[in-house]
Parts: sequence; structure tokens; C-alpha cells
Amino acid sequence: KKRMEQHDFLVIGSGMAGLVFALRAAEAGTVAIYSKRDPRDGNTSWAQGGIAAAVARDDHASIHAADTLACGVGLCRLAAVQLVVDNGTRAIARLEEAGVSFARAADGGYELGREGGHSRRRIVHAADATGRVVIEALLARVAQHPNIRLLPQQVIVDLILDRSGTDGAGSRCLGAYVLDVESREIRPVAARVTMLATGGCGKVYRYTSNPDVATGDGIAVAWRAGCRVANLEMVQFHPTCLYHPDAKSFLISEAVRGEGGYLTTISGERLRIGHPLGDLAPRDIVARAIDREIKRRGDKHVLLHLEHLDADRISHRFPTIYETCRQHGIDITTTPIPVVPAAHYQCGGVMTDLQGRTDIPGLFAAGEVAFTGLHGANRLASNSLLEAVVMAEEAAAAAVAELPGIPMSGSLPPWDTGMATLPRETVLIDAHWDLVRRLMWDFVGIVRNDHRLALAARYLEIFRRSIESYYWDFVLDRDLIELRNLSLVAELIVRCARERRESRGLQYNEDHPERDDARYNVDTVLAPPRPREGPPL
Repeated sequence: KKRMEQHDFLVIGSGMAGLVFALRAAEAGTVAIYSKRDPRDGNTSWAQGGIAAAVARDDHASIHAADTLACGVGLCRLAAVQLVVDNGTRAIARLEEAGVSFARAADGGYELGREGGHSRRRIVHAADATGRVVIEALLARVAQHPNIRLLPQQVIVDLILDRSGTDGAGSRCLGAYVLDVESREIRPVAARVTMLATGGCGKVYRYTSNPDVATGDGIAVAWRAGCRVANLEMVQFHPTCLYHPDAKSFLISEAVRGEGGYLTTISGERLRIGHPLGDLAPRDIVARAIDREIKRRGDKHVLLHLEHLDADRISHRFPTIYETCRQHGIDITTTPIPVVPAAHYQCGGVMTDLQGRTDIPGLFAAGEVAFTGLHGANRLASNSLLEAVVMAEEAAAAAVAELPGIPMSGSLPPWDTGMATLPRETVLIDAHWDLVRRLMWDFVGIVRNDHRLALAARYLEIFRRSIESYYWDFVLDRDLIELRNLSLVAELIVRCARERRESRGLQYNEDHPERDDARYNVDTVLAPPRPREGPPL
């Protein structure tokens, strides 16, 4: 009989939030990091722009906070904003201590970029590959730490709860069921503290800047366990992804426009954005302007121009973008880049307090999977990596403080396969995968209306019930687990969008085009039914 895996801290996800939490928690106990694919495959690695922090002489945390609040259109939680921006300088210092090298200017200070919605240059970066540089540095530290194990190709199936309470509700998280992709074994993993750091859900949409891992797993498992979610309608669409048949989900950083790039139609007319900041307006405004122009003209994309800028400067500042575009036959120093909007970042998520605690004791969340209230109705560019560092540190400090009072659970029940004996049918998974993503793009995209949202709700309920029916009949693999989570998160996004009958930030409903503070200047909170899955312990 195999000995059950037990850890002080179980971290689901190997992006910035997960790794920062693990390094801090490892000072107090054993940590296991479970990564769904390769640890470098998460959203953090794809983050080009950088980390927003008020480190310049002409900047201050209060100015950064004001920009964040303006971008969030009334829904930011002030305490979350203050906590995150006040720790900007400290977050950068902590990352440098971990081995991250940020770009420096000639005077020795940080080379700061500027992105949409920012009134100052405050984007600390490592050229245009900040996320990848950060991940490599953190992974090196993790590999050296004796208290941390990192296991790739491990997929969370569901959380394990203590349901011994009189009402049957999950009173504490005891760990998770995890699928080993190679052995195809599902096993219980016990932990005194579980951290969800699973990232976002961009793959819910047909077009996204996100890698394949971004299927909303953390939101789905937390919802099934009994956690509330909030503001899932606030999906940020990045205005500029490379439009090319061979370029899968390649982002053209907003920092490109911060250096003087500008947008035009295919015929060369400057894009009408309708905002004082023009091409550097907040992302929701630029994305809608592009979407509107594409639909009005029947074009496939718009153009992003850099050819008027110094060629050496552009190739040096954006080496990854320069080389990737070159590989696709585009010299960005002489030729405009074809771009389209794509789903990019989830501003909502699993509700947490400012120490990362969810509704279930023993379960924490940080990073894109979590809703802290920082972003409100629209994320200010490059606040995401800052939030991941600050909130992971806060969550780790809280979890470490609570650890002495949390006993290790006894034996956990093995995964019950039930009647699941049928081998997977690829055609079923592929068909539903395509149906969900295409429907979300067409009906729940950048511009929405009541009729399309109602249709989406009806179709998604049918899809999800179909997926659930064969989820319990077929032998589980990663694709089927992801599809189940994807369809659930899609439904939750639609539910949130239908509840907010106004237009604010990332939620734009053409049937309700005005902002309505009297009724909707509040978060959209969904509470799940009492969890029923899994045996009581």
C-alpha cells in the first residue's frame, strides 16, 4: 500500500504567485508545487510588459493608486489598491534578491516603460520578456530549496474537504485529488494549507493571448468546493495580438505604444479611439475601438505602426517581438504589424481577503485566479505581476502564522472512479472544446447584448450537462478535466455578465450603454450551492 502524500503546504500552479508563495512558506514547512504542464508554461512566462511600481523620482504610490482607481471605474477596493501599490518598491527589491535582473538606464536607475492608463513611466521590465526572466530566476531558487518539491504534469481534479460538520458543508480544505498525466493515476494529496495559484481562464475564448494551460481550473475547483466568485464578467481583452495564421496567441506588448507606436486601419487612417490618451487609453477603450472598426469595415485586423521610430531602439527594447515578427516575415522597423484584440486577463476570480484567504479555511488563492478587488472593472497595465508578488507574500505570511494550529489530516479516501471505464473519445472533447470557445467569442466577447447573453446561457447549460454526463463515464485525462472546468467557468462568466445590466469598464452591453452607479456600483458576487461532491470524512 502506497504511503499517502502529505505536505505542510500544497501549491497548485507554478507561476509567479505560486513560486513566491512557495519560497516564503518553505521557511516554515515542506512545500509541494504541482504544475499542470511544464513549470514555464504558465501566463507569467508570457508577460512581456513588466511590473508597475512607483520607483521614479517624479512618481509616488498615491499617483499609481489614482491611475489604478481611474482604470477600475469605481469598482476597485481601496484597501487592496493601497496594499498593492504601497508595496511596489518592496516587491521589485524582493525579486531582485531572488536573482531577477531588470533593465537599467544609463544613470543606473531602472529603465522605465509606460503603458495604457499610466500617467507616469513606471513599468520596471526586462526588455520585453519580463515574465520569462522572473520565472527562470524563481525556478532556480525553488530548485535550490531543500523544503520544496516541484512536480510537473500534475493536474488538479478537485479539492478535498472535511465534511464532518453537521450541515455537511466543507469546513476545511484538506488537500486535493491530483492526476499524474504520465501514469494516469489520480491520488489524494494531503496538506495543512492549500494555495490556488492556477492563473486565468483565457482559453474560454477562441482568440486569446494566453497559453494552453489557462483553462480556469482554480475558479472551477473552488466553486465546486463552495467558494464565492466575483466580477467574472470583467474579462480584459488585450487590444494587440499578432494577426498571422502561423502565430498562436502572440502578444504585442502595450509598451510598444508607450514608446510611440500608433494604430491605423488597413488603409492607413488613424484609429478613432475617442479618449484623451489616444493610443494609450485604457485597454477596454482601445480594444472596443479596434473591434468597432473591424466590424464597421469588414476587415480582419488593424495595423500597429513602429516604422517611424528609431530602428535600433525598437529592436533593442523589444527583441522578442522583433524576432518573432521577423520569423513571420514582418520587419517591424519598416512594416506595420497586423493586430487584433484577444482575451487576455480575468479581473474577477475566487474571492479572497487581503491575506489570500478564501471562504474555506485552509484554502488560499493568489494571482490571476483570485479576486482581491485591486482591478475593479478594468486592470491597469502591468499591475498583475505586482499583485501576484504582493498578495503571494501576504498569503504566505498568513498561512505560516496559522500553520501551528492546523493538524495534518488522517488518511484521505482514494479517488472513486465509479463507472468510469470508457476510453476517451477525442471527437467529443474536441467538438465541445470548439463549441464553448467559439460561442464565448461570438456571444460574450468585447461587445455584448442581452439577447446574445441569454442564448449563450442556454447553449452553455446544454454543453455543460453533456460534458458532465461523460465526465463520469470516461477515464479522466487532462483534456477532459480542462474541458469540464472551461465549460463551468464560461457559464459563470455569462451569469455575471447578465447580472450587470450596464456598461462599465470591461463589461460593455450595447443594450445598456451607460454606466449606472445607482444600481451597479458594486461587485458581481456569485455564491455556489452547498457542495455535494465527495464523501464526508
